[in-house]
Amino acid sequence: MSVPASPATLAVRASLESDSQHGAVIPPLHLSSNYTFERFGVKRQYDYTRSGNPTRDSLADALCSLERGAGAVVTASGMAALTLLTHLLEPDDLLIAPHDCYGGTYRLFEHLAAKRHFAVSFIDQTDPAALQAAFARRPRMILVETPSNPLLRIVDIAAVSALARSHGVLLAVDNTFLSPILQQPIRLGADIVLHSTTKYLNGHSDVVGGAIIAATEELSESLRWWANCLGLTGAPFDSYLTLRGIRTLHARMRQHEESANRVALFLDQHPLVSRVYYPGLPDHPGHQIASAQQSGFGGMVSLEIDGGEAAVATFVEKLQLFSLAESLGGVESLVCHPPTMTHAAVSRQALHEAGIGDNLIRLSIGLEDSGDLLEDLRLALDAAAHAVTLKSVAAASC
Repeated sequence: MSVPASPATLAVRASLESDSQHGAVIPPLHLSSNYTFERFGVKRQYDYTRSGNPTRDSLADALCSLERGAGAVVTASGMAALTLLTHLLEPDDLLIAPHDCYGGTYRLFEHLAAKRHFAVSFIDQTDPAALQAAFARRPRMILVETPSNPLLRIVDIAAVSALARSHGVLLAVDNTFLSPILQQPIRLGADIVLHSTTKYLNGHSDVVGGAIIAATEELSESLRWWANCLGLTGAPFDSYLTLRGIRTLHARMRQHEESANRVALFLDQHPLVSRVYYPGLPDHPGHQIASAQQSGFGGMVSLEIDGGEAAVATFVEKLQLFSLAESLGGVESLVCHPPTMTHAAVSRQALHEAGIGDNLIRLSIGLEDSGDLLEDLRLALDAAAHAVTLKSVAAASC
């Protein structure tokens, strides 16, 4: 009789005691690029690391267990995972994507569609009418990003899954923002789950990687074939570090969320902040859906502030405990201005349609003391408010 394992336990125990040669508790790192054949015409389980590697397979197995999938492919980056996903499509297929998705996703889909690899339609997936109209066009696949990046919109995965199944459409969900600790899309009906493992899964901002997990062995086999064919698989050492990061995933996610909730509540009361995007706030439009399909609200918070570019620039520059950098999900807190950073490749019109304005700021809440983070935010907002006042005085004196 096996002991039932929660996601926290699965994350910690992944591949432990799997070394049959020396009995190492932690699985060893296999850096070899190639492997000998047993004899002429007979290969072993592994022959070439692009095709298969024991360390990478340990990470894939862990992700598969956490997401409750049938098989996983570890890729060299999150964008590599998205690229792999697109190879399930034919040139005449239609892909439905979020209009407010990550800028790199938007760029990839837009340019591959321009080269006629497939057709793409970017829609507001929180709008039932837009979803119905999109499915009426007979798409092959829909990609859901929930919470979305950077506006943290929430899409009802189970509802979209029911719609997708009734139309014979593949449902893929980008689960990067929450990790399998806080959301498991396959259990909600998704066919495929994607991650940028660079983010929360690794959690230490020192590895770039990705992963794609399939709900069925058939889909998994197709993804593995294309990953090997295209050479998109991840490196063994990166897999080793990511697997090490996953062992603390549960503890990290809970602390990220606890601090993010405090930050969101603080920002929601500040006079310079015009809007806060955090699904944990009761007045967030997706709060009820998030409460039902997630086991937590995550560590990402976005906000809009008054005062124009001067206020945004002052706020960002005055922060001392938030590094101005792209990416997210590491132990350190980050601040990002999406229009000029993560979404710089997206057209102004597309940004406007998605609701991403010039006054939008995205925060990745790290593991620093939450009281210190709140004080840092307070001082930076006060400085931004002072800059707005000075600008107003200067304009009035002209």
